[in-house]
Amino acid sequence: MAVKLCELEAALWLDRPIWSALVTRHQRFAQVMGSARRLMPDIGPFAATAVDTAENLDALTRLVAASGHGVTLMQAGGITLPDALPVGGTALGVQMLAERSIRRVRPDGVTRLGPSDIPAMLALTELTEPGPFAQNTYSLGRYWGVRAEGRLVAMAGERMKQPGFTEISAVCVHPDHRRRGHGARLTAAVAAAIEARGNRPYLHALADNRGAIRLYEKLGFRVRSAVQVAWLEPPAARAERDAEILVPRAEPKPNIPAAPTATERAGPAFTSSV
Repeated sequence: MAVKLCELEAALWLDRPIWSALVTRHQRFAQVMGSARRLMPDIGPFAATAVDTAENLDALTRLVAASGHGVTLMQAGGITLPDALPVGGTALGVQMLAERSIRRVRPDGVTRLGPSDIPAMLALTELTEPGPFAQNTYSLGRYWGVRAEGRLVAMAGERMKQPGFTEISAVCVHPDHRRRGHGARLTAAVAAAIEARGNRPYLHALADNRGAIRLYEKLGFRVRSAVQVAWLEPPAARAERDAEILVPRAEPKPNIPAAPTATERAGPAFTSSV
């Protein structure tokens, strides 16, 4: 029974991780229009609705048009797309959940990053492309890094947060410093900090990134669910800024195919550079 309850809780919060974060622990970072929410653009591109109804998809379209910034959708199962938003690409990924206490890895050289490290974090994520990382993504959680000769060469941190769960993201290593265990050490360090606060770590990876998935499995994660991702662009004719966009508060087209084609965009929504 306890296992079933745990799985039900995970499904409640993690099947639509963006939505559940933006209505709970990250609601202060949300822009809201009707039943659609998105992160503030300077924090990240993620957006979601509670359910893919025509009314909710219309609200999402108006929110994207009003902000003038594209969005990334990510959830278990299929994604129904709004008619008016151009599709930049789709991808298939996996969501992985810690099934036991994460195996501790030598913490050599792993240090907590602070606001003064943001320029170096932006430079490293621009080089390695582990996923969206904007000027204020740092606001979402805690980040750790590894330095070599005073330069940040690897990092990882926290992104989406729900009651009882915290996502590990932005796992990336400079190309000149790979195959030295930095990715494993950083993932374990972030996971240990999450567990120390009484939360369960989870993360995402591209479905075809077998190397990253094997690494996370060795650390103690298991694949919980497949996830679909879509990148949507603003309408060609940008709408005037809409006064309906609200500050945080409490509160169809055919489905995407089950797998991406070779021409579809690779996965900036995932922790893949390890």
